[in-house]
Amino acid sequence: MTSQLAENLDPQTLLAWHVAMGVDEAVDETPVDRFSAPAPEAPATKGALSARVSSQSQKPALKPVAAKPVQPVEGAGQAAAEQAAAACNTLEELEAALGAFDGGNLKRQAKNTVFADGVPGAPLMIVGEAPGADEDREGKPFVGVSGQLLDRMLNAAGFDRTENAYISNIVPWRPLGNRTPDQAIITMCLPFIRRHIELAKPKVVLMLGGVPAKALLGSEDGITRLRGKWRELEIGGQKIAALPAYHPAYLLRQPHLKGFAWRDLLSVKEKLAQ
Repeated sequence: MTSQLAENLDPQTLLAWHVAMGVDEAVDETPVDRFSAPAPEAPATKGALSARVSSQSQKPALKPVAAKPVQPVEGAGQAAAEQAAAACNTLEELEAALGAFDGGNLKRQAKNTVFADGVPGAPLMIVGEAPGADEDREGKPFVGVSGQLLDRMLNAAGFDRTENAYISNIVPWRPLGNRTPDQAIITMCLPFIRRHIELAKPKVVLMLGGVPAKALLGSEDGITRLRGKWRELEIGGQKIAALPAYHPAYLLRQPHLKGFAWRDLLSVKEKLAQ
């Protein structure tokens, strides 16, 4: 095909003709030597060099990044917790100290520090294990499904968190997956809950579940052996009656044990009437 004829054809017809002729590659009119080394660049003129230096000088300077101090995985530890808790003289100071305390990865992964709910100074103080997802979101203990069961149980026995009950937990931060807090976390949080009980001055402490019962009583026995048996807590020179009982979450999984929980609440009511 002559170049004159090719110029008279429209691009689509020309492309179809090339395909019909078996063309499978497009080459330039000028051959390219791909085997020789590329020619060296011509030296930059004084003006071009000045322009290049000027553009480079206008780039923003890199800012040095200071390394952050390494944060301990387990938190500040028991000794720091004892010192921080002992320095508090009111519940408000204790809540502020707990909010400022380094609780390690457990605290950094939680949304809120769950301190307490109810009436401070109430005759009955309830201590649970740790916040769940609902408690972590709202910043209050026992507000989820197990908390609703606890409220119904308390109301049936004549108690109410808005009138004569005060509620907290051994651990104030939610463990991921609602897993049981490990011993290092429990040991670190124990000075805070002991100081919490000391400042709240309840007549009776009801410990819900094996974690708070074993931690506060210093026992290795499980909740099945501990529940229903009155003990005495010695905290800050005070002797406080304490009763281990089943956790409401456990009762939701084992509803046939609710009768034992009812007996424990009646026992608390009787103890407070003495």
